[in-house]
Amino acid sequence: MNNPIIIAIDAMGGDDSPNKVIEGISIHSKLSKNVYYKIFGNSNLIKPLINKFNIPSDRYSLNHTDKTVQGEDSALSAVKKGKETSLWLAIETLKQDEAHAIVSAGNTGALFLISKLNLKMIENIDKPALSALWPSKRGMNVVLDLGANIECSTKNLIDFSIMGSALLKALFIDEKPRVALLNIGSEEIKGNAMIKDTYQLLNEKKYSLFEFKGYIEGNNIMEGDVNVIVADGFTGNIALKTAEGTSNFIISELKKAFTSSLIGKFSSLLNFSNLKNFKNKLDPRLYNGAILLGLSKPVIKSHGSTDSIGFANSLKVCEKTIKGKLIDQIKQNIN
Repeated sequence: MNNPIIIAIDAMGGDDSPNKVIEGISIHSKLSKNVYYKIFGNSNLIKPLINKFNIPSDRYSLNHTDKTVQGEDSALSAVKKGKETSLWLAIETLKQDEAHAIVSAGNTGALFLISKLNLKMIENIDKPALSALWPSKRGMNVVLDLGANIECSTKNLIDFSIMGSALLKALFIDEKPRVALLNIGSEEIKGNAMIKDTYQLLNEKKYSLFEFKGYIEGNNIMEGDVNVIVADGFTGNIALKTAEGTSNFIISELKKAFTSSLIGKFSSLLNFSNLKNFKNKLDPRLYNGAILLGLSKPVIKSHGSTDSIGFANSLKVCEKTIKGKLIDQIKQNIN
């Protein structure tokens, strides 16, 4: 491969790992030919899976360690386990410039803390932000912060606006970022002092990277009028969990309605194509791959409970951030 994209992978994090991780690599490797995977984890468990899923030997390296960060570990206890865990070794590969990005489905707190210990912050950014993709009626939204920072300043929210817009451009080159602040109302007088100050500053200055569209309420996130939605981590995390819970409820209730009676089953057959499209629109695996923005290298968090398809999608997001020069776009615009 000519100058491949190199992705470091913690193969031991999350439910059903390393099985879903290796199968996810297999799925992604068939779609992306110029990506090389540096896999970290227990080779006794991983090697048989690599053979099972027929991953070519020139597409990966396997780095053995039997030390792992568990889901129940606190961030501090994960650090205390030392530098030989699969998560630490994968992140250290970025620090040594031996990989372009990392993906892990493991412990979120540990991933954030170990990343911050090993990787530098981008100059002029005070706090990293956790961002993710949400579907809308018109395409995709970038939403941040989703829980990395409970308390934020006006400067943090402006930084998040720039970083979220850079991410949207990296993932969707032809899209023009349209930024809105998540608030309890759309009027200028609504919200606390911090968010009103942010509104004023974003409204006064013209940014070449994005267009500022004001406030957005939670019930309008999916409309698609804006595509970068900014909030503090407390508000953003509640919005995320509410959206996930609502999506799961709708899918569950639809499934129940269409399988509980003969008429329901007949209706589902008649509407099979429409129902499949609807289910795919809400399938969280297709939007898997949250990005910790603000660090000097891309750090991608795959959902711990996702399956191999979801993990493959997090690798796809990772690949696109590198091809779209995400870090360079943030550096160019943050000043």
